Amino acid sequence: MPPTDASTDTGAGPAPQLGPGAEDTLELRLPEELLALFRENEPPAGEAEATATGDLLGTPADWGPAATSAGSLQLVPVRIERDVVLISRWMNDPAVAAFWELAGPDSVTAAHLRTQLDGDGRSVPCLGVLDNIPMSYFEIYRADLDPLARHYPARPHDTGIHILIGGVADRGRGVGSTLLRAVADLVLDHRPRCARVIAEPDLRNTPSVAAFLSAGFRFSAEVDLPDKRAALMVRDRALRNLL
Repeated sequence: MPPTDASTDTGAGPAPQLGPGAEDTLELRLPEELLALFRENEPPAGEAEATATGDLLGTPADWGPAATSAGSLQLVPVRIERDVVLISRWMNDPAVAAFWELAGPDSVTAAHLRTQLDGDGRSVPCLGVLDNIPMSYFEIYRADLDPLARHYPARPHDTGIHILIGGVADRGRGVGSTLLRAVADLVLDHRPRCARVIAEPDLRNTPSVAAFLSAGFRFSAEVDLPDKRAALMVRDRALRNLL
């Protein structure tokens, strides 16, 4: 949605007329409590600069490896020329295509990846490499800066996860939950200002919803998105050791 043009706002009425000798500026003094709140919410030194340069998620390549019960997991940022054939093959699996809707030639997947790779860094596509074998695909994204934020009460630094388990043999036996928990932990460990990890699987995709629940996410709400009715799943930093 384009930003609102404030010049079209006619609801404020005419500007007040200032009397002779009146100053054309007003000094606004905010209560100290409010100023303290603003200072409390300022990004720490270095974070504003990182945001300005597009480094919105840090460097997922440096987050791992993560030891899991399924093996050693490493997030490897996607390179189109190296990875598009593999990811496209996964996208053309009917069970995947039903929800990702990226079936077709390699160019369809390449365009989806390129949108993220050519963007400002708010979404990072990664291969999930388990014991040196690429077997899953992740998108780590800033949920608070995504169109998703229009559909739920987003908080600053909310970070989202999309997941695709590539191999049929790795589905339905708990691997997805194991990887989701590991990746959510990597986000929380390496993004200290992120208090929540967010996901929005299609509500019809009951295996995916169940995987998130098993990974320590809680069901928060049903949300109507432009392309689906989704289950909003949340993993809270405060509850990460309890769920």
